[in-house]
Amino acid sequence: MRKETMRAVEVLEVGIDAAAGLTRELIATVGGVCDRAEDSQGAVVVLRTLGATGHVPAPDMAVLTKWEGVLRRLERLPAASVAAMSGPCAGVALDAAMAADYRVAHPKTELVLSTASGEVWPGMALYRMGRLSQRGPARRAVLFGMPVGADEAFAAGLVDELSEKPVAGAARLVGHLSGGWGADLAIRRDLLWGSTAEFEGALGGHLAACDRVLRRAASV
Repeated sequence: MRKETMRAVEVLEVGIDAAAGLTRELIATVGGVCDRAEDSQGAVVVLRTLGATGHVPAPDMAVLTKWEGVLRRLERLPAASVAAMSGPCAGVALDAAMAADYRVAHPKTELVLSTASGEVWPGMALYRMGRLSQRGPARRAVLFGMPVGADEAFAAGLVDELSEKPVAGAARLVGHLSGGWGADLAIRRDLLWGSTAEFEGALGGHLAACDRVLRRAASV
């Protein structure tokens, strides 16, 4: 009988607090986790998201572009990622959670679309939510900014699991998700999501829409 050697799993954790907003420090932190995941022989990235509700200060376009770049890098890692979602999930927390491979949410978590100058912020979280589900809750959130409760998000496929202790739920998954490490994981994601050109087209539209929102906010 062949005895298989268990590979050690490196758990790379990063906290993402929406109340702190989008900063260069956050981008550097997530980028550093991506560096470590790419260098590891077996890793799982755990995103511990803390949310905020209501208005989230909009970043400048240069910072926003860098943030989307690091999220895209997170999505293409040779390592699985899991989001442990506690509290309301908005802003950068929602951005990161929607980019993860697997989402564990507290039963009282709400997915909350951020606003700027009274209108829904046209972030790429909307694109990712639409890719995950076009059921009623996701559609109403994307179009009208209506919050999505945990039960609705689970039913719509926006989260994969509900848990009173999301971080513990994420920890339980580490051994299983580590089995997907490697270049083939990124290839399977591409097969699942389809055209890169479609993403790049959505990204261009997102940045243009965000720029218009920022200009309108500056003129008020």
